[in-house]
Amino acid sequence: MKKTILIILSYLILFINSNTFSSEKNENLKIGLLAPLSGEYSELGYSLLYSLQLALDEINDENVYIIPRDAGFNNKEKLNAAIQEIKSEGANVIIGPISHEDFIEAKKYNDITFISPSNVSPEFINNIISVGISLESQLITLNNFLKKQKKNKTVIMFPINQYTNFVEKKLRKLNYENLRTFKYNPNPEILTGEIEKLTNYSQRKKNLELRKKMFEDKEDEQSVRQLEKLEQLYTLGEVNFDSVIIIDFGNNLKSVLTSLVYTDVDQKKVLFTTVNQWFDESIFYENSIQNLYYPSINYDEFKKYNDNYFKKFNKYPNEITILTYDALGLIYYAWKKNGEIRSVNDFLFKNKIKGKIGTFSFTDKKVVQELNIYKTEKNKFIKF
Repeated sequence: MKKTILIILSYLILFINSNTFSSEKNENLKIGLLAPLSGEYSELGYSLLYSLQLALDEINDENVYIIPRDAGFNNKEKLNAAIQEIKSEGANVIIGPISHEDFIEAKKYNDITFISPSNVSPEFINNIISVGISLESQLITLNNFLKKQKKNKTVIMFPINQYTNFVEKKLRKLNYENLRTFKYNPNPEILTGEIEKLTNYSQRKKNLELRKKMFEDKEDEQSVRQLEKLEQLYTLGEVNFDSVIIIDFGNNLKSVLTSLVYTDVDQKKVLFTTVNQWFDESIFYENSIQNLYYPSINYDEFKKYNDNYFKKFNKYPNEITILTYDALGLIYYAWKKNGEIRSVNDFLFKNKIKGKIGTFSFTDKKVVQELNIYKTEKNKFIKF
């Protein structure tokens, strides 16, 4: 088997070994940043900027410049003004936009390469590369994990909201449309009733009551013991699935998990999985959940990044800023390798790349992340 070559994005190492690359064409690397530096999302914007400062400190290359501009959030006028200002400063590569809704405007500037932390699509879109943790990468990782656990009756669960069509489109693209899906109303007052239908809860409760009646009027020792065992149960009978993938977040995710436990889904037989939760520790306080599995980035690197950020800025970063941190490393590597950055084609690396978030590839104009599976157990995130 051909050995996979990994290029590690340790920026300081790249700088020390920069003689192996060519940067003769452009002595300076100018990188634009589109961020909401004012208004409601300014805290996120400055967190993105600070993450680039961390990356610059590690690169330690005086020829690299960041040109930040306030692009607002879903503000077409501000976005275009920011791009034009950055372009006038001589930069032809920009980190951003952070929202995929701004891609329509970004695509107009086909002489600029955009590296976005959005996860809307792993494919290169014209002059835009999205390095966010794509739903495709997460689902592929989960599907492979469930196969290894010999689970073949999976239900993919997701809410009915503005992203429903997006999720369904991704499932079709992955040829997962034959897998069983379950769409639910995220309203907690409606959700539990819908989960009861999924788990056939009423019938399983009825099964238990009928079985108990078989022994209630009997006084022999075996019947008494059998009744005592039945009294410890809430339902009788198995659900018709062996695993779930819940595509949801925050309180909605917790409501789904709680409803599954309430309807007496046996967690020893049914595997509970979800999508990337960015190591949200509030999940620990869902005491009814024994184990929850999900794909994510490298936890050790994530924690190290957060700690370094806190030491420098005395606050913790927004989770997605680690993506912009890696984006700068990718741009720097492409610049050192090619001598300049002309288009998205300069990011079609033959080898896999290992950054802070983990290992990913850029072949066939598509970003694919190799994610780890983590489980929550005893208030810890454990790599599975």
